Amino acid sequence: MDPASQLFPVVSLPDDKFHDHCGVFAVFGHPEASKLTYLGLYALQHRGQESAGIAVSDGETLTCYKQMGHIAEIFTEPVLASLKGPYAIGHTRYSTAGDTVLKNAQPLMVNCQKGQVALGHNGNIVNAPAIRRDLENRGDIFQTTSDTEVILHHFARSKHHGIPESLADALDRVEGAYSIVALFKDSIYGIRDPRGFRPLTLGKIDGAYVLSSETCAFDLINAQPIRDIEPGEMVILDKRGVTSLHFAPPVKPAQCIFEHVYFARPDSVVFGRSVQVSREELGRYLAREHPVEADMVVPVPDSGVPAALGFAEESGIPMKMALIRNHYIGRTFIEPSQAIRDFGVRLKLNPVRSLLEGKRVVLVDDSIIRGTTSRKLVRIVRECGAREVHMRISCPPTISPCYYGIDTPTRKELIAATHSVEEIRQYIGADTLGYLSLDSLRKAVGDTAGRFCSACYTASYPTVVQEPLLALRQRD
Repeated sequence: MDPASQLFPVVSLPDDKFHDHCGVFAVFGHPEASKLTYLGLYALQHRGQESAGIAVSDGETLTCYKQMGHIAEIFTEPVLASLKGPYAIGHTRYSTAGDTVLKNAQPLMVNCQKGQVALGHNGNIVNAPAIRRDLENRGDIFQTTSDTEVILHHFARSKHHGIPESLADALDRVEGAYSIVALFKDSIYGIRDPRGFRPLTLGKIDGAYVLSSETCAFDLINAQPIRDIEPGEMVILDKRGVTSLHFAPPVKPAQCIFEHVYFARPDSVVFGRSVQVSREELGRYLAREHPVEADMVVPVPDSGVPAALGFAEESGIPMKMALIRNHYIGRTFIEPSQAIRDFGVRLKLNPVRSLLEGKRVVLVDDSIIRGTTSRKLVRIVRECGAREVHMRISCPPTISPCYYGIDTPTRKELIAATHSVEEIRQYIGADTLGYLSLDSLRKAVGDTAGRFCSACYTASYPTVVQEPLLALRQRD
């Protein structure tokens, strides 16, 4: 063993946040489709940091390249130069179903009697375990452990000859969340599940069409947003332009409310609403519901900043950036053998002692999952001399796992599932703790018609969840 590794062991630090799921992007009809897709994925990097891939078509043949890692590391100039063709789709992944290995990286590409197809999927198929078991009993061989592959198997098995009909047939057999981009030799399909769990938006650039999980990717390449793909809609991009089909009957919408709380970038428009506006409104409602006398509002960066801004404006308490985030860290770190207290949090967030000393502080964050990070933050702020520390959370207590494309802990690991707000306050060591109510959350995101899924706060799921998933995520 290297002597240095004994003095400075390499450690992996847990992340006490919900993990972003995946991001998809597509370009149809542009000579630099692969480069635009690379830029689009770069803007969507926050939605998945484990692996990424791009598939292209020159009009006849599909080519795909994918690797583990970040976008900038994977797609070098020589790699992009090898991805030729005016049609491209891309995917950036954080695993929510299936192992974290290269074989599960997307787009998934197969050859079948209907030709070549590459598919990128944001979401999670809740009945995938049962479908996979049935298909394997019939003799089907799976190449990955990803839930996405069951869609491709049913597509290939479909007795329909046309691509739209075969896709609709496959999707009729699955249940759950999916925003999909699918590449064929001379067309691209953009598809959103009937409940519209995950976002997908259509745009245009220089006569070419683009699809993206978020509009922030359009901003980077100067594309103009056109509209959201509707729940249950299949958009076909080909030489005829844009064709719209509805492949499923209408059902009650269930858009993921956590997109506006945490996942989406604040400079995106998601589900037809500015994420920045929503998050500032979260902070304003939070200040009304849980007022406190304090000297400063301190956001937990970066995701807590917009809500803290709203809280400060509504309460009249000045906001100070008293926690500084280090943006240049990965997942693994070298720590001295003499353990540093709260090392992981200190590596990511460093307090400004001169601002905190002797002050009454309101810490604003987007969520409390396990409570471990909040506990350490409160302790660090106190150690800097803060007189009082009040914690404010811009969403309700998270009591239940998500099954629709978010990598969440088990129910046992969610502190709010088994503890009261007062017990959580005592655990994290704050003087007071206030969560935003579900009613105010819905008002803040403009949900006047009940179009959002809030199962992580209510445990009321919009679909039936298969037993294997329940056993995995809700074991006690």
